[in-house]
Amino acid sequence: MNSPFVYGRIAADASFTDRIEETAALVSDFKNLTNTILISPRRWGKSSLVRRAGALAQSEKKNLRICYIDIFNVRTEEEFYEKLAAEILRSTSSFLDEVVANAKRFLSRLIPVITAGDPINSVGISFKTQDVKMSADEILDLAENIAKEKNLELVICIDEFQQIANFGDSEAFQAKLRSHWQLHQRVAYCLYGSRRHMMIEVFTHREKPFYKFGKTIFLEKISPEKWPEFIMDRFRSTGKEISRTQCEWIVRKVDNNPYYIQQLSEEVWNRTDSICTDASLDQAFNAIVNMQAGLDLALTSTLTLSQQNLLHAIVDGNKELTSAAVMGKYGLKNSITVLRAKNALIKMDIIDNFGKEVTMEDPVYAYWLKNVYFG
Repeated sequence: MNSPFVYGRIAADASFTDRIEETAALVSDFKNLTNTILISPRRWGKSSLVRRAGALAQSEKKNLRICYIDIFNVRTEEEFYEKLAAEILRSTSSFLDEVVANAKRFLSRLIPVITAGDPINSVGISFKTQDVKMSADEILDLAENIAKEKNLELVICIDEFQQIANFGDSEAFQAKLRSHWQLHQRVAYCLYGSRRHMMIEVFTHREKPFYKFGKTIFLEKISPEKWPEFIMDRFRSTGKEISRTQCEWIVRKVDNNPYYIQQLSEEVWNRTDSICTDASLDQAFNAIVNMQAGLDLALTSTLTLSQQNLLHAIVDGNKELTSAAVMGKYGLKNSITVLRAKNALIKMDIIDNFGKEVTMEDPVYAYWLKNVYFG
């Protein structure tokens, strides 16, 4: 019997929970061709939300096409152009000959190299040239030109968009993107990523090219009250039972983190023959802690002593991190040491200071630090 829980990949259909208001808002934005920036920490379900909204918007507006691009492994401007062109051609074509025809018609300098596949989504597309940047202007207007030609509207959804901040001469590249994209009438952009501090830097700083490019949404956690019924329903769908109290324990244990709720629920489900027992809850959580202990140790070993000491103070629940008592207890020399360590940990996405206080991004890592590494 397959697990009814999904994590580490797109959650769709019955595996997708709540986000009713966010989904409706995003569907409306897609249909209205509103540029949208979606920001949240890792593992909060951004990609699943975008896919869900895209599918609904496309079903409601027949001339709308949604193009999904993940640039997590894209390291250069040239790679970005090539991937953007390939995915636009793929999402606006119904068959292989159309991919080739569109490439020849709208990308005059590039010779497409097609790796045949079936269906069209499995077609591999690259370009026979060493200088894709020569066609940058054509590529950046490719979606708009195809949309006009075919009387389509297109939403281009780019995941891990913060990667562009790592490109050489990034601000010039960002300015080039915006100079084209802001003129498009039949194409909108949904830009999202999991490195929150980098996304904020790209989109909310006045001096940056993408400042006020579109509607910015800071995604919140799903309300903890929404999860128990979802978990119980997924158990029932496989002939198993779990109580509401046990579901609430799962949500609290992983600090209402969507990824870990699905993972912990699966581990509990694996240990349940018919009716969930309280013993299986602790067993499941400890299994997850042990599974990632090696990675947690490897990460922690890369941190400076000051960074480790600051994490110790945070997981112990301290709020006034620059108070004399906290700095003395945890071996933090002064407030400058605290500030430098905090900024470094934020850049590594280990802690977050977006709210009123500093918090750990990964609740299981926080538990391991407190109870294993420092415990």
